[in-house]
Amino acid sequence: MKIGELARLSGIAASRIRFYETSGLLEPAQRQTNGYREYAQETLTRLEIIMCAQGSGFSLEEIRAILPPDLNKWPHDQLLEALRRKVGEIELLEQRLAQNKQRLVALIDEIDASTGGTDCKGKARRVLDQLNQDGNRGAPVSLLGRRTRLRA
Repeated sequence: MKIGELARLSGIAASRIRFYETSGLLEPAQRQTNGYREYAQETLTRLEIIMCAQGSGFSLEEIRAILPPDLNKWPHDQLLEALRRKVGEIELLEQRLAQNKQRLVALIDEIDASTGGTDCKGKARRVLDQLNQDGNRGAPVSLLGRRTRLRA
């Protein structure tokens, strides 16, 4: 099938399909005498796998590492290991996000509470100081899990 049909069937832009081909995620298409790309039916399946994997949080590099040249010969143990590793990464991210949320909710509650005469900046500073009392442990964590430093 030609790239236009593949794009229509997969819902993926032709430019993205060409990118996946160039980056090694798709086998190079056969070229017709007029230069048009001709893709095998299996390419549609590979695109579905790539999109599903990306939607599950896999990077293109991770997908490239586990996607076999022949879809009928998946390395079972390697695939399971990659899936388990991704689940672990997601669980760690969930923990970090929960910690971030807890800190932000505490900050909101503290700022929102009325303590006569203290302005918003003063309340925020007091809460941040309180969070940082335990050293780095209380430092806000960015979405990527890196320690950040807030300035008041």
